[in-house]
Amino acid sequence: MKEQIVDAKLKNIQSNKDRLKIITTLAIPAVIENFFQTILGFVDTYFVSKLGLVEVSAVGVTNAVLAIYFALFMAIGVAANVRIANFLGANLPEKARHISQQSLVLAILFGLLTGVITLFFAEPLLKLMGIESNVLDAGSLYFRIVGIPSIFMSLMFVLSAILRGAGDTKTPMKISIIVNIVNAVLDYVLIFGILFIPEMGIVGAALSTVFARVIGSIALIYYLNRSKVLAFRMDYWKLDKVHLMELTTLGAPAAGERLVMRAGQIVYFGFVVALGTNAFAAHQIAGNIEVFSYMIGYGFATAATILVGQQVGAGNLDEARRYAKLTTILTLASMSVLGAMLFFLGEWAGRFFTEDQEVVRNIGTALKISGVFQPFLAVLMVLTGAFQGANNTKFPMYLTAIGMWAVRTLLVFLLGIKLGWGLAGVWIAIGIDIAFRAVVLVIQFQRGKWMALEKAPEAESECHPQTTKETMSSCVNNY
Repeated sequence: MKEQIVDAKLKNIQSNKDRLKIITTLAIPAVIENFFQTILGFVDTYFVSKLGLVEVSAVGVTNAVLAIYFALFMAIGVAANVRIANFLGANLPEKARHISQQSLVLAILFGLLTGVITLFFAEPLLKLMGIESNVLDAGSLYFRIVGIPSIFMSLMFVLSAILRGAGDTKTPMKISIIVNIVNAVLDYVLIFGILFIPEMGIVGAALSTVFARVIGSIALIYYLNRSKVLAFRMDYWKLDKVHLMELTTLGAPAAGERLVMRAGQIVYFGFVVALGTNAFAAHQIAGNIEVFSYMIGYGFATAATILVGQQVGAGNLDEARRYAKLTTILTLASMSVLGAMLFFLGEWAGRFFTEDQEVVRNIGTALKISGVFQPFLAVLMVLTGAFQGANNTKFPMYLTAIGMWAVRTLLVFLLGIKLGWGLAGVWIAIGIDIAFRAVVLVIQFQRGKWMALEKAPEAESECHPQTTKETMSSCVNNY
């Protein structure tokens, strides 16, 4: 595997043009990767929609619960990504290798744990969504097939994050393309049947997803072990309390942020379910269309995390700020274009999923609202990535908790249910939450309150709240 971050180039950056080139070099493969990851959900929804709205709702509520699992896996990935970037920026490759393997140990443990939880509690977890009995039957079947082998979800999240932390955004992109081609082919074959293979319906959709993730995990392990920097060492598989604490300290707030969001999502999903099966199906389909706009945001957020993390590790705090600012501006412009596309083409896209005119109209309304708020979403996603790269995962967690519960969930109830605005009210509430959090992050960034430098990775008493640009590098090198 060829590491893609060019440390020498980063040290010789002189102009914003050079910085933008570095940003796009990292971000574009991540954007492409996110595109193909998005295709995974898109293809599932498209094929499942041909089975009926009950099946669409079943997959939707299952994915809402699985998002809690994703939160845990992504948190491990965030911690690994940031620490590896810090260490490589500080020229400590063995530390990067060690912590990458410790993050895989955590990924395996949490993957096994969530699999056991799914085995015994699939139906109770789905019942929290308040769904109808026919949706529960289909959902619990789909949930068990996809959720019990969740170790492969965990491995894919963390392995990709490790590679990106080393600046390799191309390998996760390539694997994502392979995984999604496999998933698309198996979706068609297993859902509808072909030749001697019987029609399996929603079971086929679940099995194709699992098979694709198994292949993706194996491929990522292969490429990671070929890396000169991060190849496995047998003695690094032993549990290391210091590194595990490092990952936990940084990853716990990231997990908390996502768990708070997913818990709130389950609550307001319950409000959407109360609007009826058709409304929830429209919400789910609109979400799967809208998520294409996220691919640019996540791609550039990945670049922001890597570049800010490396510059913080090297003690170049002013340069970290420049990268964060430039990445935000670039993403804002790109996602504004996507917002316009959602606004004008959303209803047309909805017709690919259903012929029900009421559902199509609801999809169009939801995506018009989403399009308006895309610029705020761009700022929110990239600045969150920058904060994480600066070792500050706590502030995004607190902000998400306030936004999700004091803004989004409350407004979904008031606008969608109490005032009777239906699905439009739900999406307006979501947009207001996004805008609120984006504005707060901008204010915090402008005030210079976005870096958490009180303790560099595994540093001891030399690192304190008054750590400065001049002392940060030596602080990291004492790791």
